[in-house]
Amino acid sequence: MLSRVIAPSYPLLMPALPFRKTLAAGLLAFAPLVLTLALPGTISAQTIVTVSPQQCVWRAGDDLAWAAPTLDETGWKPYSNWVPSTAEPRIWVRCHPNLSSLRQVDQPALQVTLYAAYQLFADGRSLGSAGNLESGAFTMDTDRDWPFSGGSTQTTVIALRVTRLIVSMVPIGALPPLEIRAGNRAALRDRRNSEMIAQVRQHLIPALCFNVIGVIGFVVLGLYLNDRLRPELMLLGVQSIALPLIYLNYLGVAAFLSYPVAANFASWAIPGAITNVARTIFFFALARRRVPLLFWALIVLATFQYAVTLAVPLLPPAQAIWLDTFRSSRITAISDLAAVLESFAPVVAFLPWRDLSNRMKPLAALSMIWGATMAIFFTVRLTGVRIAGIPDLAGRWSVPVSDVEALVTLSVIVALLALLFRDQRRVADERAVMAGEMASAREIQQYLIPEKLPPTPGLAIQNVYLPSREVGGDFFQVLPDARDGSTLIVVGDVAGKGLQAGMLSALIVGAIRTAFHFTGEPGEILALLNERLQGRGLVTCQAMRIQPSGAVELANAGHLLPYRNGKELAVEGSLPLGAVPGIEFQIMRFQLAEGETMLLVSDGVVEARNAAGELFGFERTAAIATESVQNIAAAAQRFGQEDDITVLTLKRFSAS
Repeated sequence: MLSRVIAPSYPLLMPALPFRKTLAAGLLAFAPLVLTLALPGTISAQTIVTVSPQQCVWRAGDDLAWAAPTLDETGWKPYSNWVPSTAEPRIWVRCHPNLSSLRQVDQPALQVTLYAAYQLFADGRSLGSAGNLESGAFTMDTDRDWPFSGGSTQTTVIALRVTRLIVSMVPIGALPPLEIRAGNRAALRDRRNSEMIAQVRQHLIPALCFNVIGVIGFVVLGLYLNDRLRPELMLLGVQSIALPLIYLNYLGVAAFLSYPVAANFASWAIPGAITNVARTIFFFALARRRVPLLFWALIVLATFQYAVTLAVPLLPPAQAIWLDTFRSSRITAISDLAAVLESFAPVVAFLPWRDLSNRMKPLAALSMIWGATMAIFFTVRLTGVRIAGIPDLAGRWSVPVSDVEALVTLSVIVALLALLFRDQRRVADERAVMAGEMASAREIQQYLIPEKLPPTPGLAIQNVYLPSREVGGDFFQVLPDARDGSTLIVVGDVAGKGLQAGMLSALIVGAIRTAFHFTGEPGEILALLNERLQGRGLVTCQAMRIQPSGAVELANAGHLLPYRNGKELAVEGSLPLGAVPGIEFQIMRFQLAEGETMLLVSDGVVEARNAAGELFGFERTAAIATESVQNIAAAAQRFGQEDDITVLTLKRFSAS
């Protein structure tokens, strides 16, 4: 049967709106009715004829001869009984409506709503096509008008040559059925606009909320770029920017915008995957905990549906229909169940509650509210897969649940932004204080480690000191002894880096200078340092005293061996300073002739590492051991400095 709808030539909005609509939207909905009552004589009504499925038949296959108006339809099946089949991506639909009432209609047109590629015929004449009949690709302006000279006979034969690519909407839900209407073109467009506005309203609250969230996301990313040590900011920013893309895509479909179905699937799948991954990892990053293996598995399962969704519109029609059927009936159920379980990430990340600091508790509370909201959202969406024995909550509650999810998510992210911004200020203040302390420590260290060496008769000494950070852990001292004319040289390396190592090296330098007032013996100085360093850390050190005659006394506490004339000296070693109390350090004695050289380095030279992970090593160090300190230090630094670099060379010459 034909159903006739009297449609005015302007958008007619349904007046029965849900309670959740705003007052302004309600007034807008009733405006056409008020206008109609106030100006009844100024608006002309037009008849719109809707073709019912009972007047249509269908057949699988593709034959252009099936467009003929006189075709024998024996063997064709009633379209009212048609259901999508993975084996039938190409079908024809033929309808026989009575359009004689449209003979006098100005600008008659057919309006077709169909989520597929198709070619339209009226009485055997092609009116045009939408999409690609070979690949099945189509655009999302699925409600189209086609001008035609209908109503010339009692019955018009409307034929559709259809290539289907998908069987469901994203993320879930059956495709809207085929609808065919005929009437005045302006009236049909008004009907289309009315439907578009009604559909857009359903997505308006989430779209507005998530667009605000998108703006917040750029603010959060700005905070991250200012502080790269806080990955939670990057994760929150990325997922906040991705969220609006999902709901802008929903609005695009609701507004019949013309963009490819592949872009529709991608605009849901790509940001959906990003938000799923980023949101779950965010909770653990915020709690400063590693993501458990179980949640990595849930992330993979929850994200799998997005990868499948991307593939669907890229396949040939038969394979695409099969995969989309499997996606919407099986994969989506598994992925949404994983997403429900993922939503418990805040509970796992932040419990036990009693162990949380006062600063962390409000962040944990907001995260748990967010997680609970997402658990409800995905649970409701899961029921839309039509699992046996589970009611379809998505069909009844999807709109209000989406609205609540959007409002709660916006509120939570705004509150999180406020708390994270507060923490950012606090961290910035702490780092400013730390930077001041580091600068002070650097000044102290530069004062204790001489930039210019004192005069050393009979010895030409050069040195280079390159800390890997602002404050280094290497140290050296060159101390001429007026008591006997000898020179004491001490080189060492504190275990560790940064401020703590720098402060300990400053303590050692002070202890060396204090000990030097009482003795210039290398073994005694190392023994005194060892006692001072008990319980304060480990330090490798080497002390060497050189007499004017060239006699050398050398004691080593776990430091790199020195080089004499480019060759390593076989020095008896010992444990580092601070390891155990009461160590007696062995003394090595030898004669340094005029013209001979010595090289002392820290492990920052031999442990320099390039991008491939290769160490500079002892062989490269030995190969350049007779070069200048600048060349040695520069070679290690170019190779890949990872630790403080100290290089000291000396050469004996005649003091006369």
